[in-house]
Amino acid sequence: MARVLVLFAHPAQRSTSINVSMARRAQQVAGVTFVDIYAEYPRFDIDVEREQKRLIHHDVIVFQFPLFWYSTPALLKQWQDLVLEYGFAHGPHGKKLAGKLAIACITTGGSVRDYSYEGGNKHPFSMFILPLRQTIELCGMTFLPPFVLHAANHVDSPSAKIHVEFYPMLLEGLRDSSLDIGALGRRDEVTAGDLAKFVDRREIS
Repeated sequence: MARVLVLFAHPAQRSTSINVSMARRAQQVAGVTFVDIYAEYPRFDIDVEREQKRLIHHDVIVFQFPLFWYSTPALLKQWQDLVLEYGFAHGPHGKKLAGKLAIACITTGGSVRDYSYEGGNKHPFSMFILPLRQTIELCGMTFLPPFVLHAANHVDSPSAKIHVEFYPMLLEGLRDSSLDIGALGRRDEVTAGDLAKFVDRREIS
């Protein structure tokens, strides 16, 4: 089994948050290491050596967060700035993460249409996560299409319930290497409705 690390970054957690519901489900998946970085580093004093050891110890890195002003939450950005340092994650001698898989599990307030050239955000969603993707690829990791829920405003909405329900399936598929990575990699993003197409359910415990 692959060792999966979930790095959860949400600065404004509420019990009714879709991301909090996803986080609860993630913590129940066997073989998955779950880390709430805002809980661990409330003063932003990141233990770089500890985080680097976590990365080395795992095969798949999952970044779970809500999109904040077209970017990652501030602490996750600082985590990238400090942890993925030259000589460790990139550079001639920084190959410690090469070959690992990475995926972003993201919720947005805007709708699918909002993330288009005709929509309110004037660009497709893939444009806003390009810095994260380029960071991951510079570190020699494979960046899988993000698992996305758009218009994630109500935890009781049908789309939110399905998304939360399918999140463990994604983590189990990553853990058990039962995802069709080749087919998955040809998409810009993946929704809960798409996910079953890429997972061999027979492989999931």
